[in-house]
Amino acid sequence: MSLERQVRAKLAAKRNPEQEKEAQGWIESVLGAKFPPGELFEDVLKDGTVLCQLINKLKPGSVPKINSSGGQFKMMENITNFQSAIKAYGVPDIDVFQTVDLWEKKDIAQVVSTLFALGRETYRHPEWNGPYLGPKPSEECKRDFSEEVLKAGQTIVGLQAGSNKGATQSGQNIGAGRKILLGK
Repeated sequence: MSLERQVRAKLAAKRNPEQEKEAQGWIESVLGAKFPPGELFEDVLKDGTVLCQLINKLKPGSVPKINSSGGQFKMMENITNFQSAIKAYGVPDIDVFQTVDLWEKKDIAQVVSTLFALGRETYRHPEWNGPYLGPKPSEECKRDFSEEVLKAGQTIVGLQAGSNKGATQSGQNIGAGRKILLGK
């Protein structure tokens, strides 16, 4: 099997149809419109117009101009504008897919992962009260300890530090010993 075919098979195996359906349902509920019947998930998202409309619903004015015609470079510009807008919205750069992942359908699983990252980020925006996607991110649980408690914690030696009451593994024999046969 060629290397390219192996890479394609590996990327296809990463795709999760349930997550794609969940992401599609979230997009449809946010936009208030269903995807065209019979079209694949990635084909609807490919030109970036749906993605730009999505971020504009979450944060109005994020993408001021959505290109609906003008060739592939204008459509790829939509995807780039969406990526810039979600980074400004708060999605970490590491969670954002590359333009070719969607445009050339190279890694749709990464596109879905980005949509889930965007869905998680909506929890952090109190102005958004619409539908959410994915689990709610955890919040900081800051604890303040007194100096007395902190000093008491320094006297305890955990087992990670290597204190095991003098026990060693000497004398243990796991499996058969090594046998050297001479003269054969």
